[in-house]
Amino acid sequence: MGKKRILSGMRPTGRLHLGHLVGALTNWVKLQDEYQCFYMIADLHALTDRSDTSKIKEDVREIVIDWLSSGISPEKSVIFRQSEVEEHSELFLLLSMVTPVSWLERCPTYKERIEEMKLGSNVSYGLLGYPVLQAADILVYKAEAVPVGDDQVPHLEMTREIARRFNFLFAKVLPEPQPILTKIPRLLGTDNRKMSKSYGNYIALSDPPEIIRKKVQSMITDPARARRQDRGHPEVCNVYSYHKVFNKSEVSKIGQECQKAVIGCIEWKDNRSYR
Repeated sequence: MGKKRILSGMRPTGRLHLGHLVGALTNWVKLQDEYQCFYMIADLHALTDRSDTSKIKEDVREIVIDWLSSGISPEKSVIFRQSEVEEHSELFLLLSMVTPVSWLERCPTYKERIEEMKLGSNVSYGLLGYPVLQAADILVYKAEAVPVGDDQVPHLEMTREIARRFNFLFAKVLPEPQPILTKIPRLLGTDNRKMSKSYGNYIALSDPPEIIRKKVQSMITDPARARRQDRGHPEVCNVYSYHKVFNKSEVSKIGQECQKAVIGCIEWKDNRSYR
């Protein structure tokens, strides 16, 4: 029996950051040895909330570089651009004919996008129909599974509902893809908000060392630690969460020294202090 097939993708909306690395790419690299992987550059999805297309080609190139640098291998996985496979759009059209508008209007992401972008009633069909295109992306390859975090399971359920409805109305030809649940480490932006390019609080995978140091030095640490001699609370410190992900061998020592006020917040941010 051959490997099961999975599909996942990212929109080309600029350089990838550490959130993408820990949230998806690290897991994608592992999945390459267990599944038949299709990794998609979702450039059609990028159009749902983007009218300026002048940088899409550049963004596509940058995202591929970041993927390859992270360990995605063309020898193990299929890497492709969504718009170059016409069947995505064709299946999107067909699935649109059987998907009730009420399903799309209750989608949490749809509501969040409207609020985030302050669109009001100025909402395009493309944004409303985003889950249908997402379903087409998955179902056109008859993918049996999709790697997702806990918060994305409802989005995948929409794909499963669309597949069930299509199979009921016509013929049982579309699979109902199962989630591959991914435990995503907690990694906020440098200002303790969700890491996002729109917030400017991210550390890009392609940032040079000097830029990374500058961004790390600006990170919020323990708000209750006003003085160097105050005991720290690593469990509420954003820098500590980064150590837990990227500095596992020393994180226990660093946490203990913070709690005892052996080290200060500035030292927290300079891992060279512990070597």
